[in-house]
Parts: sequence; structure tokens; C-alpha cells
Amino acid sequence: MAEIIGGVGTSHVPSIGVALDKGLAETPDWKPFFDGYIPGKKWMADKKPDVAVVIFNDHGNTFFLDRVPTFAIGVADSYKPVDEGWGPRAVPEFEGAVDLSWHIVDTMVENHFDPLVCREIEVDHGLQVPLELFFGRPEHWPVKVVPIWVNTIQYPIPTPQRCWEMGKVLRKAIESFPGDERVVIMGTGGLSHQLQGSRAGFINREADEAWLDGIANDYEKYRNMSRKDYVDQFGSEGAELIMWLVMRAAMNPHVEMKHRHYYAPASLTGAGMVVLENA
Repeated sequence: MAEIIGGVGTSHVPSIGVALDKGLAETPDWKPFFDGYIPGKKWMADKKPDVAVVIFNDHGNTFFLDRVPTFAIGVADSYKPVDEGWGPRAVPEFEGAVDLSWHIVDTMVENHFDPLVCREIEVDHGLQVPLELFFGRPEHWPVKVVPIWVNTIQYPIPTPQRCWEMGKVLRKAIESFPGDERVVIMGTGGLSHQLQGSRAGFINREADEAWLDGIANDYEKYRNMSRKDYVDQFGSEGAELIMWLVMRAAMNPHVEMKHRHYYAPASLTGAGMVVLENA
């Protein structure tokens, strides 16, 4: 069967991609952020996963407000970077793990999830940035991908509890797949930020730090929070953190935190990552 080698939680802030594109990674504003990912990149290079299952949200680039699936899964052979308004970024296409993707879809349906199945679709910074942060920008990506979209844009978004249950089913799917693939699960989004309204520019450093410390082995409180709790603590866009719950639920009840990093502000966002292994 396929093996889950670890779980990663990471921000996917679009300005990270801009900083990389413009060669700003070594500037004073960005160097502390990117330096914090060096141990995560080394961990990924040492573990050598074959597949990255990436849980992220589209930002109005592939799905728009007229059609927003709560959950979607890609089953394509490849995924091109979408044009987010300035032309597609100069990153390689992402090769799909087609057989595993279909197996996950089938397992999800067997367990009463009904994802939108995407046979042809492009991907935005929600998937691009996490892979760049952990794999750099190679000529060809060293992993195949299974993209899983979660709606965190348009009300009603799924509950944290539903995301947790999805993570449980995701683990069941991966571990029942008849292959020897080494799989890393990447939960993306956040940390605290809000882009509109009276709290535009909101960052909650205290809540971000507590999240990074607690998501490993004090996760129950985050699993049990309401959607409003997430918005209150992390901002309307910070509610993206429910996607980390999918990753965390796919891991063992007890995990070992290998790396942790926090930096704020990255643009108008608290940003960071954790790397987890099953204990």
C-alpha cells in the first residue's frame, strides 16, 4: 500500500510567489521568511516523496462565485499554472498522480463525500507556492500531485469538523492504494489575515503562534471550533486554516513536530509552516 511519510502545513500567500519571481528572496523584508523554510526543504529532500496531496483553495481563478464546489479533486494528467491576471507564472506544469487521484475519488464517494471531479483544470498560487517553498523551482517537479480544493471563499464554507472527517477518509484512501508511493500531505492557507471590511489588514500573532504550537498534539480545540471561531480568531481569509485540519486528520493521533516557522507580516498576512511525522 502507499505510505504517508508526513504532513506539512504551510501558507500559500501570493506575494511569496511574486517575491520569488522578482528575485527578492534575499532582501531584508523576505530573507527571514524564506530562511525559515530551509529546514522544511531539507526534510522534503531527505524524505523524497513520490506524490504530494495538496489541499488548497482556488482564489476566483478557476472557480468563480457562480460555481463554487465545497470539495473538488483533480484527476488530470497534468495541471498548468493559471493566469491570475499577469500571465501564467514561469513554473513547470504539475504532473498528476492519476491512478491515486481516481482511487481517492472512489474512496471519498464510498464514504459519503461527493467531490467535484476535475478532469481538466488549472491551478493557482494555492498549489504553486507551497510546492515552490518545499521543492524550490526545478526544471521538473520531483513529485506528482493530487490537487484537492476546499471552498474557503464563498459562504457557506465547510465546517472544521467536516474537513477533519475528510482527512480521515483521505488517509483510508492512501493506505488502501495498491502501490508503493511515498505520499506527503500538504495542508495550505493562512495564517491570520483579512483583506476587506473594518478589519482589513488584521493579523493575530498570538493566535497564529498558538496554532502552530497546538496543531501537532493539541488539535482537539481547533477541530471543535466553529467557522465563526476561525473568522474571529484568524480573520475572514485566515479561516483557510481549516484546510490544515484535513492534513492533520490524516496523520496519527500523536505526531512529532520536526520543524516550525512563523513570520509576520508577509504582505498583509501572518505566515509560516509546520512539518509533522507520525510518532
